[in-house]
Amino acid sequence: MDFFAQQARVRGSSRRMVLLFALAVVAIVVTVDMVVWVMMARHGLAHTGWASRRLLPLTTIGMLLVIGGCAMYRIMSLSSGGKAVAESMGAVRVSPDTRDPQLRLLRNVIEEVAIASGSPVPDIYLMQDEPGINAFAAGYSVSDAAVCVTQGCLDNLTRDELQGVIAHEFSHVLNGDMRLNIRLIGLLFGIMALAVIGRQLLNFGNVRFGRRGSDGRVWVIGLALLAVGYIGYFFGRLIQASVARSRESLADVSAVQFTRQTQGIAGALKKIAALGDGSRLQAANRHEVAHMLFGESDAPGFFDGLYATHPPLMKRIRSLDPGFRESELETIFSAMQDAEAARARASEREPEASPSNPIPFTPVAAVVAAPLLTELGGGGGEASSAAAVSPASSAAAVSPASSAALIQATKQPESALALMFAIVLSPQEALATTQRRSIASAFGDDMQYAVAGLAEQVKSLAPGKRMSLLALSFPVLKQLPEGRLQTFLSTLETVTRTNSQVGLEDYCLARLMRLQLSEALHPRSAPVDGQKKLPACIASASFVIAIVAAHGSSDDAAARRAWLLAMTDAFPGNAQVWQTPSLDWQQALDRALGELDGLMPAAKDIFIQSLVRAIRADDKITPEEMALLRVICASLHCVMPLH
Repeated sequence: MDFFAQQARVRGSSRRMVLLFALAVVAIVVTVDMVVWVMMARHGLAHTGWASRRLLPLTTIGMLLVIGGCAMYRIMSLSSGGKAVAESMGAVRVSPDTRDPQLRLLRNVIEEVAIASGSPVPDIYLMQDEPGINAFAAGYSVSDAAVCVTQGCLDNLTRDELQGVIAHEFSHVLNGDMRLNIRLIGLLFGIMALAVIGRQLLNFGNVRFGRRGSDGRVWVIGLALLAVGYIGYFFGRLIQASVARSRESLADVSAVQFTRQTQGIAGALKKIAALGDGSRLQAANRHEVAHMLFGESDAPGFFDGLYATHPPLMKRIRSLDPGFRESELETIFSAMQDAEAARARASEREPEASPSNPIPFTPVAAVVAAPLLTELGGGGGEASSAAAVSPASSAAAVSPASSAALIQATKQPESALALMFAIVLSPQEALATTQRRSIASAFGDDMQYAVAGLAEQVKSLAPGKRMSLLALSFPVLKQLPEGRLQTFLSTLETVTRTNSQVGLEDYCLARLMRLQLSEALHPRSAPVDGQKKLPACIASASFVIAIVAAHGSSDDAAARRAWLLAMTDAFPGNAQVWQTPSLDWQQALDRALGELDGLMPAAKDIFIQSLVRAIRADDKITPEEMALLRVICASLHCVMPLH
């Protein structure tokens, strides 16, 4: 599946959604105007200038303000990103240092998929009182995303199956579906607000109806608003379901690409089909998020085909496992019952974790992925050219005590803050001393000492491993107060500017921190698709490709060859001259990436593929190349290439 083709489909769905909702709003306004006109006709005012020139325009403007205002209110109420949506569903946040085995397994799986897909680890939420198997991802961008799962997922799914569900949700994160999902929630809320207003007017009219001098106009207007509100909501739900169905099958395929196996997500879908509760949710506002869930939130009903936000369950299963027969569901259900009984017996025998009897910490799994080489503290080696999560590798422990301490530092906001400074601290003592003074000036001496202590342990990490620390620290850094986070970003700028010759990995880390945390602070300001064509940015594209080629090649001749291959792919027939990048390339790269972020999606696709061509020119992939590719993809707001 082509990520950029999927993006085009999502944009097409978005445009159709906006058009259909606009038509629904127009129909609602016209209907209300007609009701007002009929009421005026009863009093002989329908053909007067006052009714046609003043009352009807005021009614039209009023309806538009109510719908638009309520929609904007709902969207603004979710402006803090994915966590607002998760908390509105009654979900609770999963702590990074949780000792619950189920929750730690969930964290490990989500961290694996995040690292494998080259995206920051999202906020993790659990719907504790939901026995059905379901999940959703929400937010405006990857930097403020939240992934929420039900308790039913943890109780009924194997590790591979949970991984398949999470990978499905990550496809929505990476394919830009989440911003559209939040807008859908807002628009439905705006239309439904008319019905709420109508109900209140109806109650008010019932009280007054029949009194002397009352002709029931309030009651009639209330009834009209109630009717058009529910009719509009009905059609809004149809639009919501249509938009959602168009993306779910592609998300299933994307999950297979992330995990490199079909058994996981197919197994989860089979268990939904076999389980009595299926994927149903009990939350009262489940319809708001129906279009972003892994499975249907309601049991089949009269409007099943119309309101269905997902393709038929058996169709989804057979697209992943063509040989599956529905009769096998009984066997699956029996196996689930046996597993539940076994868990109950085991829980009676095993003591609960306590401070005196802690559950040992299991770090995030080793990842065989293009975005990152391997898990912290694990083995080295080159990255595979195919991005995949290694399903069975999560038990791989980090043996060095320093690596375990570094991972533990990612679990609390203040220690993660110190760790971020430590990983960009210069190895040259003179520069490091100046940088630590800047840190002490902004955060105090205690932070300076913590940074110095962690920096000694960071030095022992192999190249490329610091990226993993950043990915794991991101969720807890977002918990810091806005003022402290702003101070961190400004101090980070000062610390990195102190070193005039910032190394490649330091540059990549600092840029990712600034980019992701800035977008997390202001989720709704995340960039949207640009409109520039690739030839308009040829100078910037040439420079970025040159940086990648120079840092991935052993000599200038090999770098020039890699650059030429990529430029031929991106700009066929357009002659360019190779120039070896200067030593102070960092600011120029910032400017070039800023310009390239304005490219239209199809142009970004061509550019990213040309970078892959440059990276593969010497038939090997280095940690430096992968770090650069990850930062470039993050800066251009597109997914890491999976193949």
